[in-house]
Amino acid sequence: MELRVYLAGQIHDDWRDTVKQKADEKGVQAKFVHPQENHSRSDDVGEDILGPQPNKEIKDDKASSINNFRTKLLMERSDAVIIYFGENYKQWNTAMDAGIAIQAGKPTILIRDENLIHPLKELSNQATVTVETIDQAIDVLGYVYE
Repeated sequence: MELRVYLAGQIHDDWRDTVKQKADEKGVQAKFVHPQENHSRSDDVGEDILGPQPNKEIKDDKASSINNFRTKLLMERSDAVIIYFGENYKQWNTAMDAGIAIQAGKPTILIRDENLIHPLKELSNQATVTVETIDQAIDVLGYVYE
């Protein structure tokens, strides 16, 4: 059995590569899907598909619609969602994806550092499992196969 896992979180660093590497190292069979990681592509997809837009607000709205379509499709087809809250970037999209996954009843693993316990306490309370490291998240996935 191979799990399909959606990786929700910011797209500004390589944390997803770390998840994939750790899963390989621990023999966890999973296919990982995620938001568009090319930031320019994500920002420009509305105009790339629909053509030039009259202003930045409409450009962002069109891109958001297409990005939300992609996220919804990939998340709905996933068996579980790993939600990663790092410290270096604003996490608005991560919080939105977490809410969607929890509301959809997806099994969720929330990764948050110890210093984010208080700001994420309500979200953590709604997640299926909350951990502090990527290694712990992979160990939770690995436990499925025992």
